[in-house]
Amino acid sequence: MGVPLRRAMVVSVAALSAAALTSLGLAQSAWAAPASSTTTGVERVCATPAAPHTMSCMALRRTGMHPDVPSGYGPSDLDSAYSLPANGGAGATIAIVDAYDDPNAASDLAAYRSAFGLPALTSGQFRKVNQNGQTSPLPTADSGWAGEISLDLDMVSAVAPKANIILVEADSASDTALYTAEDEAVALGAKYVSNSWGGGESSGQTSDDQHFNHPGVAITVSAGDSGYGAEYPATSKYVTAVGGTSLTQTSSGWSEKVWNTNSTEGTGSGCSAYDGKPSWQTVSTGCSNRAEADVSAVADPATGVAVYQTYGGSGWAVYGGTSASAPIIASVYALAGTPGASDYPASYPYSHASNLNDVTSGSNGSCSTAKWCTAGTGWDGPTGLGTPNGTAAFAAGGTTPPGDVSVANPGNQSNKVGDSVSLQLSASGGTAPYTWSVTGLPAGLSASSSGKITGSPTTAGTSTVKATATDAAGKTGSASFSWAITTGGGGGTCGSQLLGNPGFETGSASPWSASSGVVSSNADGGVAHTGSYYAWLDGYGSSHTDTLSQTVQVPSGCNTVSFSFYVYIDTQESGSTPYDTLTVKANSTTVATYSNANASGGYVKKSFTLTGASGQSVKISFTGTEDSYLATSFLIDDVAFTTAS
Repeated sequence: MGVPLRRAMVVSVAALSAAALTSLGLAQSAWAAPASSTTTGVERVCATPAAPHTMSCMALRRTGMHPDVPSGYGPSDLDSAYSLPANGGAGATIAIVDAYDDPNAASDLAAYRSAFGLPALTSGQFRKVNQNGQTSPLPTADSGWAGEISLDLDMVSAVAPKANIILVEADSASDTALYTAEDEAVALGAKYVSNSWGGGESSGQTSDDQHFNHPGVAITVSAGDSGYGAEYPATSKYVTAVGGTSLTQTSSGWSEKVWNTNSTEGTGSGCSAYDGKPSWQTVSTGCSNRAEADVSAVADPATGVAVYQTYGGSGWAVYGGTSASAPIIASVYALAGTPGASDYPASYPYSHASNLNDVTSGSNGSCSTAKWCTAGTGWDGPTGLGTPNGTAAFAAGGTTPPGDVSVANPGNQSNKVGDSVSLQLSASGGTAPYTWSVTGLPAGLSASSSGKITGSPTTAGTSTVKATATDAAGKTGSASFSWAITTGGGGGTCGSQLLGNPGFETGSASPWSASSGVVSSNADGGVAHTGSYYAWLDGYGSSHTDTLSQTVQVPSGCNTVSFSFYVYIDTQESGSTPYDTLTVKANSTTVATYSNANASGGYVKKSFTLTGASGQSVKISFTGTEDSYLATSFLIDDVAFTTAS
């Protein structure tokens, strides 16, 4: 049984040199005229999803274009239209998340950069990995998604040519595979992640939001290409939803309006049916939930961008769709600087709306609330707050709330009647200070407004406690846990399992504290010992640390504590040198250490007896540490922490 290692523009001819033209085998007279808004047709390059939980890319390609003749907007046009600096992006890492493989991605990108006189890619500047962060095996090649990939990579190079680029290719277009790739892009160090894909909304999307909840990372998502109607993940409250415009150059400069080609083709927008309104969406949207879009950029294929594609294409093409605008905006974020570590960068434009080009004309359909589908002064659904006018609107700073309130779950608690209790609750996000309210406490305990629970329990029994923190702006967050009170003396809960969610079968970490993406399902490529979920530490093949911990209260009178878990270790390392390690601790005491040298063909049970824990608070922790080379996966499942008198 092997565990896969995971994460482990109209061309301005004058701007192109004669040497660049010659390198393509073209004389200057062979270049196409500016793209017309009335010529040729348009085709979608990705298949329409045939099953639920499948995403589609948003790339649209104009038909009838000459593959040997570049046309469409190029880097200098985008820089001019959006007042962006040329040759920017140094030091930034931008990730592109797409499905399937484009086998010609690197060579096509090099050809695009050469044609437009951009600096050649340096060693290590471009990386292509699978959804688990490995260079092989790569997914099956797909000619449609290859077009999407070419578009995304070319737009990053056009706007931020000196940025590092990571292409993360999901195994398929399923939401599970793409979400795995999303988490991997962040794990690989990208501070800017572009997603040019999506699908319809569903009631389960609020659970899927965890894959986009990455503070300190600017995540952009295409708003959709089918006109008015909300799409996910653009309506996730953790991303920047990017709409689309028609961009034209006039004698007096650049002009934009809502992109809307016909009744089935145009930028998406709408009011989410499921995701709540984020604290940073401070403008009036007419929607009590999350509304899209936030900002926009060129997306109309009739005024589209130049793309070079040879897998599924024959060379030069003109592309559009919000697949173009999403990587453009991700790259503008990269030009603006590194996001604040606890920030949700989708908030930045709302603090700097005056630094955007407000798009005030056009519509993408009909809707019950006019601003959801019709452009106007200020925010509107199709174009959000507007398009870039320099980088200031995408930079950290201003008065942006840092995010939602999150309460740290203290884990299930256990005491005996008469114990002296002192438990301090904690929260993060939102705007401190927090005011606390706690319900369901055992008799004899009370909580202060600062979140400290004190007192002595008077009655045996088990309670469900809910702790709620309210920040200075009125935003709330909650956590629930159980509290068992026994009579002590070796009775009560001695002999019971003290850990909450011991097999991770809730599908999420709580009440464990865990690194992002640690709790995984069988669909992610690993396998649970029992059930469908497990904890997956490391497996990256690059420097990385994953953590998993939970604190329990051992009742007084329970003098024997047994601790066990099942571990499955799979590795690419060879030999007996411990390159990658898993450290298991009880409080500060190291219980055991494992490494790649302990690789096994399946799950192995590990059992320990802890002494001196009666009446004590014990933190059980797993820490996986991986070096910079090759990957080791540590899978943990069915953890038990039991007591006896």
